[in-house]
Amino acid sequence: MAAPLRVAKHRQACVVGIHALPFSKNIGMTERHSGGLAILGALADAGLTVRDLDGMFRYVWEGTTEMEMARILGVPNLRAFGEVDYGGGAGCPTVTHAALAIENHLADVVVTWRARNRGSGVRPWSQQYMATGQDQFERPYHVARPVDGMAFHTRVWIEKYGWTPEVLGRVAVTQREHARKNPAAMMQKPLTMDDYLAARMICDPLRLFDCCLETDGALAMVLTSAERARDLGVTPVYVHGFAMGSGPQMTAMTFFYDEVLGKTPNAWVAPELWKRTGLTPRDIDVCQFYDAFTPQIPIAFEEFGFCAEGESPAYMADGKNPPYNTSGGGISEAYVHGFNLLVEGVRQVRGTSTSQAENVRNVLVTSGNVVPTGALVYSKDPW
Repeated sequence: MAAPLRVAKHRQACVVGIHALPFSKNIGMTERHSGGLAILGALADAGLTVRDLDGMFRYVWEGTTEMEMARILGVPNLRAFGEVDYGGGAGCPTVTHAALAIENHLADVVVTWRARNRGSGVRPWSQQYMATGQDQFERPYHVARPVDGMAFHTRVWIEKYGWTPEVLGRVAVTQREHARKNPAAMMQKPLTMDDYLAARMICDPLRLFDCCLETDGALAMVLTSAERARDLGVTPVYVHGFAMGSGPQMTAMTFFYDEVLGKTPNAWVAPELWKRTGLTPRDIDVCQFYDAFTPQIPIAFEEFGFCAEGESPAYMADGKNPPYNTSGGGISEAYVHGFNLLVEGVRQVRGTSTSQAENVRNVLVTSGNVVPTGALVYSKDPW
């Protein structure tokens, strides 16, 4: 009888390749095509080829499955594969699954990607004529779009903490300033506070510039072990740690059923992340906070412990916060379900961002905080 395979010691995962196709309102190709090109670009960035790939993880909402993409690209064999649900909540968890596969020797070279034709395609909710699941309890009351659910939460935070419109305007203006330094960003026009305040309401109290863009885009990321990265001649970005969480009584976008209104799943993700990484907010040099809507930023600063509950408006107004969403984020660069935040986090550690922070050692990246979600920390140094 053959001896059983012994599981070796955990090994650290790191990002060795990234790639993003140009963002647009109409990319002119299928999601399958753009996704494949993004993966090939990320492999080239890492100095690897399709034949090196043996793992893939994707969003459930990704239109092309791992097996289809592997077949299209000519991957010899996938030893690890999977998918993560919940739309914008899936970004960090897909990277988490990839890192876990590498750490536990399930795969050696793993890709995660997101390709989405949202600018040129239909809105996900526009063709759902028959409401099912939680939608059947919300559509009759005109809670049909993500912005409708976020408007409810924003109103809670306004009433609870006394937010003024300028609290959210500051987020929109800051991210536009970052975007204008980024040639790849879709929004290049200046944005002032007066512009923000004069914009039309989309769903009171959220204005036009509180909402993410509608984008066609495709991005990919390649991870491998720290050991293998040494032979690639690239700058590895180490996955220092990660966490996932949902909180109790979770319903996507409209989780009004918990005992504390306004608390998001990040309230459960954050303590788990700090425990697993051994880091604190003071160790974080740059944040890439999921930003389908501007109010997600001040709440994230509070729930991840950068400031106390209710203090984020003053904290941000005083400039005490670390830089955030330095490519422009979903508000001003592009909205591809938060994957561009994951890629920008890698750039910050590499030192190649168009809004590069100084002496970056640790970057926090989060995913959608109004659905089951996750967060991770990239680091310049290994464990």
